[in-house]
Amino acid sequence: MNDAGKRRLVIVGDSAFAEIAYEYFKYDSVYEPVAFAVEKAFLRRERLLDLPVVALEQLTDLYAPAAHHVFVAITYGQLNRLRRRLLDEVKSRGYSAASYISSKAFVWRNVELGEHCFIMEDNVVQPFVKVGSNVIMWSGNHIGHHSTIGENVFLSSHVVVSGFCKIGRNTFLGVNTTLANNVTVGDDNWTGPGVTLMNDTEPAALYPAKSEEPSKVSALRFFKVRVGT
Repeated sequence: MNDAGKRRLVIVGDSAFAEIAYEYFKYDSVYEPVAFAVEKAFLRRERLLDLPVVALEQLTDLYAPAAHHVFVAITYGQLNRLRRRLLDEVKSRGYSAASYISSKAFVWRNVELGEHCFIMEDNVVQPFVKVGSNVIMWSGNHIGHHSTIGENVFLSSHVVVSGFCKIGRNTFLGVNTTLANNVTVGDDNWTGPGVTLMNDTEPAALYPAKSEEPSKVSALRFFKVRVGT
């Protein structure tokens, strides 16, 4: 699709995620980014990627809601509440929320997606999955059949969600987090890298990353390797 046939898009944010969103929307979607917007208190520059950076408070004066969509490129600050707050703000001004699904993601035909989702490459979303609004899926996740992801969730890379799981709203799942079948993750959960959840969790549960302390048994001893061989 040429630029003339694309929908005009304002990206809220000017972080690394905003730059990534710009690339994906511009080169792999029906949207054409035309500007970035940040709250006035955080306005530090006038341009980014050769586009204007404007104060969010002035957005409606510069980019008419009827002619522009908006995507909020904010990660998981305040357990995804910052992204939610800014999304609610732009929607209250009359803007429509944009979503992005990578052309290199596999999303089965009957998956239900809410608004304002961002699904990057190599995600696999199997049949009968339901995904709430304002969900970010970074690269390479597996979402098993009949699972449900609540709104305002952030999945980092290589998260494995098995079948019939439920992920509560506002939750963040760190890199390589794994959920067994039929696990329900409570609202406002946080997992660090490499965490495995075999059972249901309570709301607001925090599971740190696995310890980086080495085992008391050396790799050489574990694999029965003689020194010098």
